Amino acid sequence: MATFLISDLHLDASRPEITRAFYQFLEGPAAGAEALYILGDFFEVWIGDDDDAPLAEEVACHLKRYSEAGTAVFLMHGNRDFLLGEEYAQRCGATLLPDPSLVTLAGHRVLLMHGDSLCTRDQDYMAFREQARNPQWQQALLAKPLTERRQIAAQIRSVSKSMNSSKAEDIMDVTPEEVVKVMGDHQVRTLIHGHTHRPARHTLTIDGQAAERLVLGDWGTLGWCIRADDAGEPGQKGLELIHWPTAD
Repeated sequence: MATFLISDLHLDASRPEITRAFYQFLEGPAAGAEALYILGDFFEVWIGDDDDAPLAEEVACHLKRYSEAGTAVFLMHGNRDFLLGEEYAQRCGATLLPDPSLVTLAGHRVLLMHGDSLCTRDQDYMAFREQARNPQWQQALLAKPLTERRQIAAQIRSVSKSMNSSKAEDIMDVTPEEVVKVMGDHQVRTLIHGHTHRPARHTLTIDGQAAERLVLGDWGTLGWCIRADDAGEPGQKGLELIHWPTAD
């Protein structure tokens, strides 16, 4: 059976075509899969599991039906939905996955990450990331009313867009030395992540051995996934980076 990995859908009520494309993906290519890994930024913004927005409940219902049909669903935090919690994961029939996580896919020992922690040259973002992952900071934010949280989220997003517009492109990409370090620390030769919106397959060398970094794309005019095929002989197994138009 195949396993699928996706990232950076940035689901939002303002982009219903992407939500439809996701449902079509569940009912089409990913139907009957062994597992589905969603590697962060599933939603454009997440203000807490108590969010009463219709989209959150609708997506949970679709994923719940999908998981009840036999596919294991895993959710990883991204930089947009780091507040996503166990309650919402349960409503989706999903399991929250730590970042990073080690799994076996198509005979490969693979490290899964969202990818934002690899962008160490973006010092402003790394400082915000450290704050946003602080449990006390999160608890204080979640204690605020939904209306105030929505305002705070909008302010954070506005500041982020403004700052990113003036940053060099390479600063917002992964730091090559950090990639090598993380893969070496986890003793893997395959890394899969999203976040950068730069889908590609990169070859590199780790401790003198060939290695590969696969980057998932964000969903816009194109949808992106990685298909891990566990069927066939070991030499026939593989990881395939796939894209397709999201338009109806």
